[in-house]
Amino acid sequence: MRTTAALLLATGLLAGCAASAPDAAPGLDATADVVSTVSKDESVAALLPPEVRQSGVLTFGSSVGGTPPNAFYLPDNRTIVGLDIDIADAVGRVLGVRIDRQEAAFETILPALRSGKFQVGTGNFGVTEERKQTIDFVTYIDDGQGFAVRQDSDLAPVTDLVQLCGRIIGTGSGTTFEATLNANVHRCAETGRPPYQIQVYSEQSALYSALHQGRIDVLMSTINGLRHATRLQPNLRFLNEFRRLDVGFALPKGSPLCPALQAAVNKLIADGTYQRILRKWGTEPSAIPSSQINPPEHS
Repeated sequence: MRTTAALLLATGLLAGCAASAPDAAPGLDATADVVSTVSKDESVAALLPPEVRQSGVLTFGSSVGGTPPNAFYLPDNRTIVGLDIDIADAVGRVLGVRIDRQEAAFETILPALRSGKFQVGTGNFGVTEERKQTIDFVTYIDDGQGFAVRQDSDLAPVTDLVQLCGRIIGTGSGTTFEATLNANVHRCAETGRPPYQIQVYSEQSALYSALHQGRIDVLMSTINGLRHATRLQPNLRFLNEFRRLDVGFALPKGSPLCPALQAAVNKLIADGTYQRILRKWGTEPSAIPSSQINPPEHS
């Protein structure tokens, strides 16, 4: 579990001042209720497998170790809030089921889906062709990969990863960022330049601390997460978007839940709840026109 203390440490170090509680960025209210008015849609609920309709429960494996706005703890260290949380809870209301949310480390969720421990996974999982070989996705936002640096960095916006040759890059464990960096590091040698080094962190607090302390030169993470963090942390600068990716609920391959989840997301888009959730978290640019099951990976 990511503790409030760890979150406070990351915020305080980067700001160069006394730590403040993790929260939504200025102008956003992390506790605003945008879900409780959502009601069950019988036609959408009818798409659920009979055993789920009978139990009335969906088991979610959820990563809560990320930074706002996806999923994080309020200062009481018990209340989980975030974009992923609101969307999942709203989907549960449309389907008329209770979300049994079980916190899990990001890198353990996809294997746990394949083993049957969870029915659905959330954690800002980007849709990739590699992941689709063993996992099904039902999309609900469009986020992707971006970079952030310290305010005093001389690094220009990254349009090609060879710009990072010779640098030290920090990123999250088991992420599309790590996979992208590993797949391209050989290009440095091909251009006669020293390779970039990849430092992988399981805790976001450690990742941000490493950037502040100069142990890494640049941080690669989600576009929405980095934009949110730079609103809170004056010593952090969002460098640029690198690549967009659809993000979705992750499910075991061949899961019969996919049509019901897709219909529920589309119901939320149609009735305006979806837009209210994204507005709450300042992520309107990540809106999708409709949910898809296993769309092609963005090129």
